[in-house]
Amino acid sequence: MATTKVVFVAFAIEDEKQRDLLKGQSLHPRAPYEFIDMSVKEAYDSGWKDKVRTRIRRSDGVIVLVSKNSTSSTGQKWEITCAKEESKKIRGIWAYSNDRTEIQGVSTYTWSDANISNFIDSL
Repeated sequence: MATTKVVFVAFAIEDEKQRDLLKGQSLHPRAPYEFIDMSVKEAYDSGWKDKVRTRIRRSDGVIVLVSKNSTSSTGQKWEITCAKEESKKIRGIWAYSNDRTEIQGVSTYTWSDANISNFIDSL
């Protein structure tokens, strides 16, 4: 059995339903990976940042769900910066088929099983 890959998911809280769909893919029987996220509804504090950094350090890579909501999500921006500081592989996935928002420094791909699986397999 393959080792389980741990993937941190960075997303804007407005895209929580898309995050749930992504996490649902990890329930597929052939998927040897686990998704982790640190969604919070209250204000970010230094304790939250410390916990996020620890989880990002422990993950094999980071998937960023990219949408128009990403441009105003301070938490998601911080998670991406943290992932870069920790030298984690990052893959952007567009959260919606009709939204092609770009985040500088994040290579973003369409949401497909192949694009997600290939990234996880590369970790």
